[in-house]
Amino acid sequence: MRQENISSSLDWVSIGLYAAMVLLGWLNIYAVGYDEAVGQSIFTLSLNSGRQLMFIGASFFIILGIVILDVRFYDAIAYLLYGLLMVMLILVPVIGKEVGGNKAWLGIGSFGVQPSEFAKVATALVVAKYIGSVGFRMDNLRNQAVLFALIGVPMVLILLQKDTGTALVFTSFMIVFFREGMSPFLIIVGFCAAALFILTLLVPNPWYLHTGIVFLLVVLIVMGKKKFKRIALLTIGAILIMGVVESVDYVITDVLKPHQQNRIKALINPDADPLGYGWNVTQSKIAIGSGGFGGKGFLQGTQTKFDFVPEQSTDFIFCTIGEEEGWIGSLLVIALFVALLLRIIYLAERQKNRFARVYAYGAASIFFFHFAVNIGMTIGLFPVIGIPLPFFSYGGSSLWGFTILLFILLKIDAHRGQMLQRI
Repeated sequence: MRQENISSSLDWVSIGLYAAMVLLGWLNIYAVGYDEAVGQSIFTLSLNSGRQLMFIGASFFIILGIVILDVRFYDAIAYLLYGLLMVMLILVPVIGKEVGGNKAWLGIGSFGVQPSEFAKVATALVVAKYIGSVGFRMDNLRNQAVLFALIGVPMVLILLQKDTGTALVFTSFMIVFFREGMSPFLIIVGFCAAALFILTLLVPNPWYLHTGIVFLLVVLIVMGKKKFKRIALLTIGAILIMGVVESVDYVITDVLKPHQQNRIKALINPDADPLGYGWNVTQSKIAIGSGGFGGKGFLQGTQTKFDFVPEQSTDFIFCTIGEEEGWIGSLLVIALFVALLLRIIYLAERQKNRFARVYAYGAASIFFFHFAVNIGMTIGLFPVIGIPLPFFSYGGSSLWGFTILLFILLKIDAHRGQMLQRI
């Protein structure tokens, strides 16, 4: 494929969705900081909207660089880029600067970048590189251990920055592993453990859970006297279940920080302390609900204008959308994300080699996690863990990270006919 034909080979449907979301995000960032009495322009650099426009302009040059580079560059640089980002994550707690209570930034003066945002891209590339290697088998325990290590290292390093939300994003790679043939057993166990953890939080005295587990175990043993292996597995499972139940109180009181404990409490019952730990979720729901069907109108929001909703330009940007554009605007934003996710999956399935397919699913998994959890936490379905809404939330590192993640995929897809199939 000649370089001059690259523009016709790019997936313009994805590019159109990207442009629409970036534009809507920019307008809503302006709406958050708009003051009718002052009447500042959307281009004013003292506002977040003005600075976001600079980030958008820089994104254009990032896209240009991604498109110009040879497609083989992304496969070749995967391990090096991953190693570089891990070094940067190690340096953050040592020489990084604190923003919003998290020491997650590297920079000089007022300029800084958040390495964890770019670590997602590096991890997607290195996972694709490893799974796409010759002779790779997902049912090999060594391969599975390496994959869990590849996503586990950035998780641990980001947790040291006290950024639990970003660390949890890396769990989305389980979707990729499942797509590439990993047994769903681990995923099912993880979901069951999480469900049991939440159930135990909702039930102050879990004694009858223990009783039920023991009763079930006795019944199974009586019914299958000769199935010793199954009995042994069930016994181990019962012990693990009771261990999860008993560990909940320890985790909540001794492991989690006070603000993390409050987020769990707010998820379970925000009305218990609406002026304390339930404030964020309560005000978020009020803002979204006040928009009604058609919204209050662009720049007419009140909940966000008067700072009732926290972090309006970043984590809670969806509240501004819900308040000013209402149900219709919220549905439009959700539809844009669903369309982008479906398009990425379509691109993934038409790739001619495993590296490209795995990277595409990695990108889809990251976008899905951010989209689902960010919107979920604003309406009280998930705890407030502080992750941005892609292309909508204010911030250069966030915008650039998601832009790189998407456009590397579009570059790879544009050259899918050239890329050799790995077996």
